[in-house]
Amino acid sequence: MKCMHCQGTMKRGSAPFHIDRQEYHLTLDAVPAWVCQQCGEVYFDEPEVDSIQEIIRAIEDRTKKLTAAA
Repeated sequence: MKCMHCQGTMKRGSAPFHIDRQEYHLTLDAVPAWVCQQCGEVYFDEPEVDSIQEIIRAIEDRTKKLTAAA
């Protein structure tokens, strides 16, 4: 697999994922990913993206309930 950014070689590893939203900040330290050995570009496979999206939806749901109670 080649990096779409620099055409370097992609190697299976892990990478952090971070997202800031108005209500929260989410950091996952080591998500399975493809990492470019040349430039460090990170690509997540579909199952990991699905899992990240599921976590975000759950946090958003809980955050809405929490702020609605305030």
